[in-house]
Amino acid sequence: MQTLILVVNKPALAYAKAGVAFYEERLRPLGKVEVRYLREGGASDVAEAMLRASEGCLRIAMDERGQNMSTRQLEAKWREWQMRAVKRVAFLIGPADGHTEKLRASCDWTLSLGRHTMQHELALVALMEQVYRIHTLLAGSPYHRD
Repeated sequence: MQTLILVVNKPALAYAKAGVAFYEERLRPLGKVEVRYLREGGASDVAEAMLRASEGCLRIAMDERGQNMSTRQLEAKWREWQMRAVKRVAFLIGPADGHTEKLRASCDWTLSLGRHTMQHELALVALMEQVYRIHTLLAGSPYHRD
């Protein structure tokens, strides 16, 4: 299954740049994961760009109002998508003001990394870490929480 992560603007902060590079390198041998950066703009323009870029994908809005899951629950969800023969999944990380209602309504699911508001560069690194962790679990690596 291909994974697309859509985010507004490239990371500007040093920790985020380093984190993204670190997880891109670690994910490379595990599966097809693409991070695509979109230009910042008005909320409706960003939403439209994200919807266009994620067309044909199972869409997941990253939003603090979404469902909060453990790593094992997210792994089970990923396995469910594989069983349903989902070919492409897209995670959508919005701009500073968050996603529009139209975008959230157009998504198949809304996932939260926690109930707190999170700066989008930090959300990107946290999401990439979870995608990496899920890929290692799917590959049979042990999980320190078991």
